[in-house]
Amino acid sequence: MKALIITYYWPPAGGPGVQRWLKFVKYFRDFGIEPVVYIPENPTYPIEDSSLSSEIPEGIEVLSSPIFEPYQFAQFFSKKETKTISKGIITNRKKQSFIQKLLLYIRGNFFIPDARKFWVAPSVKYLKKYLLENKIDVIITTGPPHSVHLIGKELKNQLDVKWLADFRDPWTTIGYHNKLKLTKRSIRKHKLLEKEVLNTADHIVVTSFTTQKEFTNITKTPISVITNGYDTETLSKVVLDTKFTISHIGSLLSGRDPKYLWKALYDLTKENEEFSEMFQLQLVGAVSADVLSSIKEAGLSDFLITKEYVPHIEAISIQRNAQVLLLIEIDSKQTRCIIPGKLFEYMVSRRPILAIGPEGADVSKLITETNSGCFFEYQEYDKIKTQILQYFTQFQNGELASHVIGVGKYSRKELTKTLSGLLKAL
Repeated sequence: MKALIITYYWPPAGGPGVQRWLKFVKYFRDFGIEPVVYIPENPTYPIEDSSLSSEIPEGIEVLSSPIFEPYQFAQFFSKKETKTISKGIITNRKKQSFIQKLLLYIRGNFFIPDARKFWVAPSVKYLKKYLLENKIDVIITTGPPHSVHLIGKELKNQLDVKWLADFRDPWTTIGYHNKLKLTKRSIRKHKLLEKEVLNTADHIVVTSFTTQKEFTNITKTPISVITNGYDTETLSKVVLDTKFTISHIGSLLSGRDPKYLWKALYDLTKENEEFSEMFQLQLVGAVSADVLSSIKEAGLSDFLITKEYVPHIEAISIQRNAQVLLLIEIDSKQTRCIIPGKLFEYMVSRRPILAIGPEGADVSKLITETNSGCFFEYQEYDKIKTQILQYFTQFQNGELASHVIGVGKYSRKELTKTLSGLLKAL
């Protein structure tokens, strides 16, 4: 069986957006599927990680065509602001500059569904010719960017090819949508395109149960949940940090700012001299100025270590060296569905997870199910403080570890097996 995967993110792109389908492609052949990958020829990736290229299976056919992206013109106004927005880091509304407000308005209302919309028409033309000349059993689109799904919709309408649409994140209910300064007309257009995609595809795949429930109210198309997962990484001997290191790996957007956590940590440094001597907070990846400001205002600057984006294999090493792993999601109903890929890597790192997010978050269920850590809502200061102190006591006694259960089903290979079964059943 041959499957054509249409994706914007592919090595040398870095970050979580590329890893999901890189890993599926890595294991497809084990389940009788030959992947063909279609990508942009000249993309604008906010993060690059060339080390991921080594995971592309030998002999995979990779197709590409040029893409026009408006970011080069947006840089005329402000190169710094453009790069920040392309990374998904949107400053708190009260602190936004005029340039950022302008760029967000243009991005939200002139580029629907997103800034990669100009890749749709040339891709349809290119791929239609390819599909007519080559036998492909199913096409797969993965978004965001959700403009990629419009390529699938057009190919489905024109050629009636089998089509599976994969949503790594929701569309119109994604947390940052309300920051794009959308007009009522733009909101209607987004919802219309979303509905058309959901009702045209032969099968929908989502990464969370909340998104599955949300989409079920829009379409009768079959919807399956296939979460992100972990891969087996071989590292040299793991040596735990000698300090009581609480590490967060990945982007920290402005909304991911748990001020009660920062307060609990600060209070512990003042109340417990040993904690103050051993504690350090490590943030690896892009961190918004708002979050850094909150940490500084909380009095934690002397305990803070920051690192820019690191290659994926180095991120895995940092996870396994840390004493506690921090997972933070925006405190919003719209983010209850977000299950970040790093959660599963956190789980198999064997380090306890301290997660903070909105009430009813899917992440909470997974952490409880796998016994991999603790989840708290933003306002639960006392519980957060108590849990950190408990972790610290275990650290002092040499007993700090997680004892996970049932994580095998989240391995990338097992998830690919499930996906392969869906594709063959179409």
